[in-house]
Amino acid sequence: MSQATKRKHVVKEALGDFVTPTEKQQIVKVTGSRGNNLHEAVTARGVTFLVSMPPKFRKNLWIKRGDYVIVDPIDEGEKVKAEISFILYKDNIQYLQKQQLWPEGFTVEPDKEPEKAEETEKDEDFSGSDDDESDLFVNTNRCNYQYSESGEEDSQEEAS
Repeated sequence: MSQATKRKHVVKEALGDFVTPTEKQQIVKVTGSRGNNLHEAVTARGVTFLVSMPPKFRKNLWIKRGDYVIVDPIDEGEKVKAEISFILYKDNIQYLQKQQLWPEGFTVEPDKEPEKAEETEKDEDFSGSDDDESDLFVNTNRCNYQYSESGEEDSQEEAS
């Protein structure tokens, strides 16, 4: 199977299917990347451990800090305790919340996020009222031309 076909099937599975965790699986929140396809995760109870990303997800799907995943436990690992079996997106999270399968330890966080968004909007409105252009991007690859609106150019044109 070619890489493009494999990617198509993996993405279709991840975005289209709504899964529920089995008895052995659990929902965890990714708190950071440790490299070599290892990610640090925390459970709803606050237990932190490493999870590995299986080869089918590598270079096809990306996860970042704050994402939620369903993991399968690994018995033989000392540091790596689980393997990611499914990446949860907004639609998946809403589905699990409707099914009453979402861990209560994670339910507090979505309520806090809209408050933070409102605060940042207020800050943006306040900072947007200033007409200060000092924070604009300056392209260092172009020559800076100084434009002046003085009467010198007009007087030179009139004299000739």
